[in-house]
Amino acid sequence: MVTRLPRLEGLLGARLNDLDYKSISGLVGNTDAAEGEDLDYKRQHYTGGDESREELAKDVAAFANHTGGLLVLGMAEHKGVPNRVFDIDLDDSHLRHIRQVIANNTAPPVPYEAIPVHNPDAPGTGFLLIAVPRSPYGPHAVTAKPTRLSRDGLRYPRRGGSQTEWLTETDVATAYRNRYTAAAERDRRLDDVEAELVDAVASRTTPHLIVTLVPEQAGDMVIDSGRFARYQEELRATHLYLGQGVSNFGQVVVGARRLIVTEGAGRYAARAELHRDGSAAIAITLSGRIHVNDYEDVELHTAEPGDVVYPLLCALPFLASHARDRAAAGGPCHVRVSLVSDMAAHPAQDDVIDIDRPAIVPFRVDRIDPATGRPQTLTFEFHPYATAEAGVLLDDLADLDRGLLQAAAALADELLQAYGYPETGLITRSGHLHPHQFSNRNAGAVALWARNNDLL
Repeated sequence: MVTRLPRLEGLLGARLNDLDYKSISGLVGNTDAAEGEDLDYKRQHYTGGDESREELAKDVAAFANHTGGLLVLGMAEHKGVPNRVFDIDLDDSHLRHIRQVIANNTAPPVPYEAIPVHNPDAPGTGFLLIAVPRSPYGPHAVTAKPTRLSRDGLRYPRRGGSQTEWLTETDVATAYRNRYTAAAERDRRLDDVEAELVDAVASRTTPHLIVTLVPEQAGDMVIDSGRFARYQEELRATHLYLGQGVSNFGQVVVGARRLIVTEGAGRYAARAELHRDGSAAIAITLSGRIHVNDYEDVELHTAEPGDVVYPLLCALPFLASHARDRAAAGGPCHVRVSLVSDMAAHPAQDDVIDIDRPAIVPFRVDRIDPATGRPQTLTFEFHPYATAEAGVLLDDLADLDRGLLQAAAALADELLQAYGYPETGLITRSGHLHPHQFSNRNAGAVALWARNNDLL
């Protein structure tokens, strides 16, 4: 997943992973590209002994503890302004060294992304971009051996202008409190948003996929008459199911601090609740097979892996677009995906007693043998409820690119492990898609969408 730094993307004219050698070398002499809170230049690799390890750990931790930022290796600067290109080697040994130093000399390890930008005239050399997002896991300490006299075993840097400053004891205590408070509040928010949606569709007895998203930096969607008319128009024109080219939502109404969006009034219609703070959840009925006995009683529900992964792939950008574009939330978000065989199986319904409700029908995820058309049972265990969670970037989901596939793969693999699958095989963790392995119901739509978005 690619780190997004909007100010720098505006300055450089492209997303970080789309930058070429010319666009970076063209920064020479550009005063608008001077070092600042989110940008730093280094003439060469962080190589050598203790001082180099400490410097790299300090630089990435300072960005992570502030607003995030970008280190450009291979560019010299004078008074902060880039003034000369010094191509560096982009071999694997340097990348491994950087990975080891950051992992071993920051606590908790700073999340980052290394992006090589090759010189077309000198293959194997060029710039190395180290992109560091603002971290929800801060404060990050530098644990490298101090090269200057210090009484502190752990030191917490933060970017201050174009320099590095060190957090005081009060700053550190506040940052730790914020980390744990934010995590607890986010988890409560996830539970609440999902539970409210489940309550609204509690009478449903068929298998559903529920996807819930909560941004770490809350937004604020304004709801008034003028904006609501625009929201209605946008949502009624939305193509929820990728590659099908049809609008799905027929009803958009205002709820308590949210918009409620449904396909229709039926028991199988998708329902989404889009909250003012950018949080959102959607429940989608799973396609599958109903197995009955000789008396026409339903004995088992089954679905193919593709019938689970496809609605997940559709739900993620829909929810993320709401958070980013309608509520103006930004940065990382937390996503939970739940698979329920019956809404009564959801933990939010544990305290609900309904003696007239039919028993929960067992549910299983089976591949279909293309030769016989019959299910290939991987495990005979039934799971009425399974869940998976991941932290991702809103932009990765909303932009319908490789980051969406990577996030969907991580969530789908974890979810379907409950049904005996080590991994789905439909999307790899590196973001490669295999449309032909989806089910007959959606393989064509997935292939068309992927082809249109240059993801095949």
